[in-house]
Amino acid sequence: MSKSTSASQVALLCYRGKEKDREYLLVTSRDSGRWVLPKGWIKDGKSPEVSALEEGWEEAGIVTATKAPILIGHYNYMKRLDKGEVLPLRVDVFQARLAKLVRKYPEDGERKRKWMSAIRAAKAVDEPSLSNLLKTLP
Repeated sequence: MSKSTSASQVALLCYRGKEKDREYLLVTSRDSGRWVLPKGWIKDGKSPEVSALEEGWEEAGIVTATKAPILIGHYNYMKRLDKGEVLPLRVDVFQARLAKLVRKYPEDGERKRKWMSAIRAAKAVDEPSLSNLLKTLP
């Protein structure tokens, strides 16, 4: 699927730690600086899982221990396109355990990264349906 043929995106929810001490990695968006998950369009010829892993690498420098991330849910948001149009999108969220976080990655000068508990992450994001999804995590 591609941006022109699909109204869906994928996101990577990366975690570290055991259940009671688990933290999740959020990044800032490039335009507004709000806290989000690394996300993007499904890449042509790639599965949603692989596309989610690539977004995690590009936007946050995530190298996962999980080669096949698990679909844990979805959320909806309104994407503002370059020409000012607004497109309603569904984002499928894939979860994976962190192997390592690298210093140099494609968007390292454009975003900030921060580890948060599920409750803190749920309060930090703007999208209500993403917040609700994060509240269900350990």
